[in-house]
Amino acid sequence: MVHSPIQLNDLPDEILMMILKKLHNFDVLYSLIDVNKRFDKIVKDSIFTNNLILTTSFNSLYQFTDTIIDRFCLEILPKINTRIQWLSVESSSMERILLATNYPNLHGLDGSYLIRLFKNRITSLVIYIKECEEPEDQVLLIGLFIFRPILSMFNNLRHLNFSVSSEEPQLSFCKSHPVPISSTLLELHVVVESMNNCLYLLSGCFDQLHTFYVTISHSNNGFRCPEIKNKRKLPNLKCFSFFYDSNSSINYDDVISLVQRMLNLEELSLFFISCFGPIIDGDTLETNIINHLTKLNKFTFNIRSIVFLKNLVNLPLNDEIKNTFKNFRNNQIISTVEYFSKMDQVHCHVYSYPYIWTSYFYITNHFADGLFKCVRRIYLTDERPFEHEFFLRIHNSFPFIEKLCLHNYEPQKNDNQQWSIIQYSHLTQLDLRDSHENYVEQFLINTKTYLLNNVSLHVNYNSLQK
Repeated sequence: MVHSPIQLNDLPDEILMMILKKLHNFDVLYSLIDVNKRFDKIVKDSIFTNNLILTTSFNSLYQFTDTIIDRFCLEILPKINTRIQWLSVESSSMERILLATNYPNLHGLDGSYLIRLFKNRITSLVIYIKECEEPEDQVLLIGLFIFRPILSMFNNLRHLNFSVSSEEPQLSFCKSHPVPISSTLLELHVVVESMNNCLYLLSGCFDQLHTFYVTISHSNNGFRCPEIKNKRKLPNLKCFSFFYDSNSSINYDDVISLVQRMLNLEELSLFFISCFGPIIDGDTLETNIINHLTKLNKFTFNIRSIVFLKNLVNLPLNDEIKNTFKNFRNNQIISTVEYFSKMDQVHCHVYSYPYIWTSYFYITNHFADGLFKCVRRIYLTDERPFEHEFFLRIHNSFPFIEKLCLHNYEPQKNDNQQWSIIQYSHLTQLDLRDSHENYVEQFLINTKTYLLNNVSLHVNYNSLQK
């Protein structure tokens, strides 16, 4: 190939293309790019750039040395980066090649060699799917068709953390997409679409599972998971974390019946909202959970009970609720009882302190001040107006909030002009669609509030016009 540029240059394009097609794309690019403008135009054709194999597993004219990789990374890849749609790379050079340039049209990355090499060696795996612009049903399929093959692919997988951004559709299972059975998986962290999907994963897929962290992000976008009737015991589970990440409610009996199947549970964490059931206090938790789990030594919870006033014979007092936790000596328990006359509801909120969850729902004017460093998302609602002083309290209690949703149609009454400006240094999403126009002013007038430039604002257009 030393004299090939001179010889090849005498050939017409049609003949030259016929010859080059017989070679590997790797050899064509390495030999001819930057030789002259004519060759540059030819070798940048999609035939040679769409699918690029940069591994030692094919018969190339060159040995795959560091010098060759350097030239590809510095001189060749940046000139064809927009044309590359598929890459085959090796683990030893993957980082250098992927960081050499941007690949805006890359659709596939062949890592089959990695799978062959590590399928029996990988025991722990963390996968996080970030927010993307794909349609919801496509995002759902992406998650599902990554989750399932992982379980089939890695024979000795012990720990799997499969997380999806809260803004995306969550994993949902159906009969046509069953989850492979894994007899090796011991610990699973996963975000699913519904309670039925949670039950599905515990219906025999992972018999050896001893640690299960499940977040349920309720939505209507997923597949319809079949009703799970399997109620068998789960004696291997030692640690269970149940996080119902929604301001809507879940059936309390469903949660309790699931927990009671975990006979040997040692650690338990619960986060959910219950409507139309009993007021959940210390006596309720002791009767339905603690007395059934004799090995339980760590119990954290964040539970809100919402009950219609007309269904209560005796209205509970906060001191009475506090007294029901007298046997919870290893936990500091915070409790509040609030009445909402317009909605004819009573809310009883009980949680173990310190607060370890990332969401805090139904914050009202009666909110007990504190410091909640873990919280990133809050939901504010009340039948009375939120004045500026309230938002100061919120700012001080939740210094790292990223998402704030406000539900309050009562206008502010305090006309005091001497406000302290509130600065939300981490807020990226603000939802004011279910609120009085006063709160649009509260957050958008710079004499009251300072926001970052990249905040995503959800607001009724009419409120902005006034």
